[in-house]
Amino acid sequence: MSDLSFENRDFLWGNDAGPVRILSEYLHPKAELTKQDVKNTLVVFGSARIPSPETKQSQPHKDLQALTKYYEDCVLFTKEITNWAKNEKKNPLLVCTGGGPGIMEAGNRGAKEAGGKSLALNIVLPHEQEANPFAIPDLTFEFHYFFMRKLWFMKHCRGMAAFPGGFGTFDELFETLTLVQTGKKTKIPILLYGSEFWKKVVNFSYLSDLGLISKEDLDLFGFADTPEEAVRFFQERIRFELTQTDGTKS
Repeated sequence: MSDLSFENRDFLWGNDAGPVRILSEYLHPKAELTKQDVKNTLVVFGSARIPSPETKQSQPHKDLQALTKYYEDCVLFTKEITNWAKNEKKNPLLVCTGGGPGIMEAGNRGAKEAGGKSLALNIVLPHEQEANPFAIPDLTFEFHYFFMRKLWFMKHCRGMAAFPGGFGTFDELFETLTLVQTGKKTKIPILLYGSEFWKKVVNFSYLSDLGLISKEDLDLFGFADTPEEAVRFFQERIRFELTQTDGTKS
């Protein structure tokens, strides 16, 4: 056995090295994001299955074809929010997505069309997904562990926009709501884009009526139906983390 331990692939991918792999998925993104001075992100979630206008006709599911409007709206929204953020010289804000297709692609696409950078936190899965073509290589990270990817979604998150989606979108949305509700995450603006969709698939008011959540919890999020409404929502509510010249944070 001549390999150095940190070059031994059999060891690194074995059960005993699990903590090493987990730590790597913390330290590597941390080093790169620090190098690129990333402190504020706007996280955008949504279905990987919603087709772009270019792929709409190849999508056999007619209902999914109809959801292409959300892809287009997401492009417009992230384009405008990136343009706005570029004027916030002391507070660079980057769109952050899951790096895959669908709404994630739309988020990275809008930022790129605005001439801005964006993050892509991609997860390695058996059947999906590869990083979308609008993700910037220097700010694209591949994760093996969902929980480490979730950590980086929230680490620099100053706001979250949830577009229509399935299990993955619901998972991220409700985890974020739980973190804010319980005070584990500083309160951030959370937007549900597409009020008809969200009010149809989740009866939030009923949860409150039953006492399963408090009425105040209904104020943890808002709704928007146009890119313009979504941009205004974050412009009015988002708060940045600032680094002062002496290195302290405000």
